[in-house]
Amino acid sequence: MEYLLIIISAIFVNNIVLTKFLGICPFIGVSNKIKTALGMSGAVAFVMVIATIVTFYIQKLLVSYGIEFLQTITFILVIASLVQMVEIVLKKISPALYQSLGIFLPLITTNCTVLGVAILAVGEPSYGILEAVTFALSNALGYGLALVIFAGLREQLELSNVPEAMKGVPIAFITAGILALAFMGFAGLV
Repeated sequence: MEYLLIIISAIFVNNIVLTKFLGICPFIGVSNKIKTALGMSGAVAFVMVIATIVTFYIQKLLVSYGIEFLQTITFILVIASLVQMVEIVLKKISPALYQSLGIFLPLITTNCTVLGVAILAVGEPSYGILEAVTFALSNALGYGLALVIFAGLREQLELSNVPEAMKGVPIAFITAGILALAFMGFAGLV
């Protein structure tokens, strides 16, 4: 039951993008097309889960040596290394996806969503490794869900008759706000 609560809470109730406002830059930047949003979601999910696993054990090491003040810089280095690995793999396996992600793939390094989830997962005293991984995977799914829904809405907006002054970023921000309000409807669920 605890795992189900973690999953529902991370995906819907406390969505990392729409309620905690982490990762807004890629949320706005990569959400023009559903295909690109799916690719970004997959890359972020992979990095988020692996980063949480690695940082979970690194945090234990930092605490055992009494140097937990190095948490943030250590986690950033781990995430940057993982992103480099994802970039190399994507370049070999899917050059089209690598090209479509463009500058946003290296931006995962500075994506506060990945760092935020890693810090939140290791900071929860009741979480063991399985709970931390469940938390990371659920947040990745919530991030992906928000990104894909928003990309679908933006694709639909391209076909709609939007006033000239509202086209582009203004209507995207309004749509993101309405989407965030919709996700706030899940607030009493867990």
